[in-house]
Amino acid sequence: MKHTTPARPFNRRTVLALSTAWLAGGGFLAGCSPKAPTFKSTDITGAAFAQDLKLTDHTGQSRTMADFRGKAVVVFFGFTQCPDVCPTSMTTLAEVKRLMGDQGKQLQVLFITVDPERDTLPLLKEYMANFDPTFLALRPEPAELKAVADSFKIYYRKAEGITPTSYTMDHSAGKYVFDSNGAVRLFSSYGTEPAVIAEDILTLLNSMKG
Repeated sequence: MKHTTPARPFNRRTVLALSTAWLAGGGFLAGCSPKAPTFKSTDITGAAFAQDLKLTDHTGQSRTMADFRGKAVVVFFGFTQCPDVCPTSMTTLAEVKRLMGDQGKQLQVLFITVDPERDTLPLLKEYMANFDPTFLALRPEPAELKAVADSFKIYYRKAEGITPTSYTMDHSAGKYVFDSNGAVRLFSSYGTEPAVIAEDILTLLNSMKG
């Protein structure tokens, strides 16, 4: 009969040696698959909507998401005669940029009007100046609006007023956040604190490095 040497039980020295080897080998392999970032906003990475846009900005220039590669982009739908939700949201985004410090230069805010009949380019330009000079307003033509809203899954509806021009617009009030490659990643609900949005955008930007 062939003699077999019984296996020796692990002692403390053996365990330490194996642990060191695991850290040098297995630990390195684990580093090849970095943990996905976590956010406080709703993570919609991989969504099949909000893929791109092609609209005229308030300076008259045609824009697509490719124009903003290298920056995080926040897209918000609203209108200039909105009494509360829109100015509150835009003020929030101005504060987000401030809270981001030097990295605020890597943030582009896009305001898309749901009221192109009244929101002319000069009016949109003036409106953006109330919040931040780098923010851009985009204006779809009236005939384009439905397709743009549908592509972002945005709701809007005209609520008639006393006169033909005194109507208001009901609309979705959330914000879409795109990463620096132009892919939609997050949805931030209306009323989310600026500090929360800023933290999520910084996390997103930092996760794209390297």
